Amino acid sequence: MKRAADGMEKPKFLTREEREKLALERRQAAVTDQRRSALDLLQSLPRPPPPPPPPLSNPPRDSSSSHHRDSSDRDRDRDRDRDRDRDRDRDRERRRDDDSRRDRDRDRDRDRGDSSRRDRDRERGDRDRDRDRERGDRDRERGDREKDRLEKIAEREREKELDAIKEQYLGSKKPKKRVIKPSEKFRFSFDWENTEDTSRDMNSLYQSPHEARLLYGRGFLAGIDRREQKKVAAAHEKETRAEQRRKAGLDDRPEDDAVDKKEADAAAKYDAFDMRVDRHWTQKSLDEMTERDWRIFREDFNISYKGSKVPRPMRKWSESKLGTELLRAVEKAGYKEPSPIQMASIPLGLQQRDVIGIAETGSGKTAAFVLPMLSYITRLPPISEENEAEGPYAVVMAPTRELAQQIEEETVKFATYLGIKVVSIVGGQSIEEQGFKIRQGCEVVIATPGRLLDCLERRYAVLNQCNYVVLDEADRMIDMGFEPQVVGVLDAMPSSNLKPENEDEELDAKTIYRTTYMFSATMPPAVERLARKYLRNPVVVTIGTAGKATDLITQNVIMTKESEKMSRLQKILTDLGDKPAIVFCNTKKSADARAKDLDKAGFRVTTLHGGKSQEQRETSLDGFRNRRFTVLVATDVAGRGIDIPDVAHVINYEMPSSIDTYTHRIGRTGRAGKKGLATSFLTLENTDIFFDLKHMLIQSNSPVPPELARHEASKFKPGSVPDRPPRRNDTVYATH
Repeated sequence: MKRAADGMEKPKFLTREEREKLALERRQAAVTDQRRSALDLLQSLPRPPPPPPPPLSNPPRDSSSSHHRDSSDRDRDRDRDRDRDRDRDRDRERRRDDDSRRDRDRDRDRDRGDSSRRDRDRERGDRDRDRDRERGDRDRERGDREKDRLEKIAEREREKELDAIKEQYLGSKKPKKRVIKPSEKFRFSFDWENTEDTSRDMNSLYQSPHEARLLYGRGFLAGIDRREQKKVAAAHEKETRAEQRRKAGLDDRPEDDAVDKKEADAAAKYDAFDMRVDRHWTQKSLDEMTERDWRIFREDFNISYKGSKVPRPMRKWSESKLGTELLRAVEKAGYKEPSPIQMASIPLGLQQRDVIGIAETGSGKTAAFVLPMLSYITRLPPISEENEAEGPYAVVMAPTRELAQQIEEETVKFATYLGIKVVSIVGGQSIEEQGFKIRQGCEVVIATPGRLLDCLERRYAVLNQCNYVVLDEADRMIDMGFEPQVVGVLDAMPSSNLKPENEDEELDAKTIYRTTYMFSATMPPAVERLARKYLRNPVVVTIGTAGKATDLITQNVIMTKESEKMSRLQKILTDLGDKPAIVFCNTKKSADARAKDLDKAGFRVTTLHGGKSQEQRETSLDGFRNRRFTVLVATDVAGRGIDIPDVAHVINYEMPSSIDTYTHRIGRTGRAGKKGLATSFLTLENTDIFFDLKHMLIQSNSPVPPELARHEASKFKPGSVPDRPPRRNDTVYATH
């Protein structure tokens, strides 16, 4: 079997070209055999018999004519055979041409198929190479990412190891766990926020509930003004009759109008002897006011006190204990009715009580401390050559130059009628000239803390007889880093006439004590620390809520991108027309850039920031007040205390980082009882203010953008860590 297997020929594998060539040869051989068989078949067919000769009418006459006829028949047969052979050859040639044409067409189709097949093979190879290249690139990128991830993990492990070593040798600051007393643990808190109020229902059906009409409008609800109930019942009855006449299609009759008028007059005059209604405090004289009336008065103006032996607030200027000259000055200045902070703090200042005033921006705080200060100075001997070297009687400190000059204008407005001299000491001006003015004698000095401390250190001024000090915008001065300067100025005053620390001890009316006023819109811890050191038994007067903007300001917050801010700003300013607007930025560079863009857009714009000289700042403010400019682009220099009348719109082009700064910025509008509008551009980079801004908008019933309400940063106060599950799989490092 093995030998037989060795004797057999091994199969030979042919290539594709060899197989095609072999098939072509077999096809040609088959065609040749077919042609040969067809030719043999044609030759084997019997020839047709020759046609019979035509009949002869006349028999041949001789042998020569018959011989001639036989030869012509042979020639004719020969010609016929020749023609048949020619036709056969012609048919053979035609078949051969047809076969060759078919072979050429078949070869052309095969060549075309081979070329298209080669093209497909080439395209498939290109796709395979591209796929391999992409797969290689992805593998390299995956390797790079894995390498970066491993490096980060290694770096994190090294940092953890270093932290563990530091903690072992240096120790760690572990926060002490606050121990909650049982009394605090189970104490019930009665305080609640507006966000916890569940009484407001969004369903419109419950927005205006139907009130009960007791005895068809003739009954009364206990604890409510009966005259007002009577008026409401009369109006309701009038509306009911009108509705009935309208449904019945009846016209109004004069008799019905007379009945309605009679009932309305009777309700207005309603004062039955057994149901006598007490009058409102506005209809009573000062002597008729009861404790309930004073409580209603404080609630009407949102005034709250914290302190002992608080005097009654004043209801109007005529009831204050100010002098006749001051009252005349107040009348000429156009102050018709006192503001809430003036009602509460002026009686305290006239009693030489230390006051901490917390009021909304634009509430008239300047006059609240200027008028008691001037009343205090009028009781002192006038400044003359004998005592002018001892310094002024009162000092007012403000954080910025513009605010100090504004307080000076407000003080001069009242002081001119009393012959009191006022001097302003701010930076940006010659300190020698300011020292010369002080040495000439003045009763009131209004200054910034830094420049005033320079004058004291250079002996341009002394405060030997200064017993009245006012710190306006105290929180802003502390934020700007002026606490050392403020402390230096307060330490330079005489300390022999401080009030006794015992609040029960009576004050001598003839003795002059040091009186300290601190005013601000907010009260941070640093200001409270300063107040505890230098104020004696102060009365804290709060108007509204500390750190809250006035309700007269409509707040709009717009979530936007940085690239869309300028177009939105230009649209807002265009809609305002010639009304004045303030645009706040965070930096001097940004303020100059925004002012340049607005100037190119055709707006009348000026700038105000700390990079300008004092003369330039005064020129900008005067131009804005006089309406030569309608847009003021400013930094936070203009955000505190500066009073520019009739500012229609405040725009926070860049949001501040603290809610207190935001409160003071928007307080430039809505001043002196007028309504204002504040628009703020908020981006996702301002997450530090999201929490406080959201709560302020909720408290002021302003719309909260959905992006702000849903953002994670608006749910937790900055710096606090939200509740989270305990960490697991922590690596603990140990050293040997």
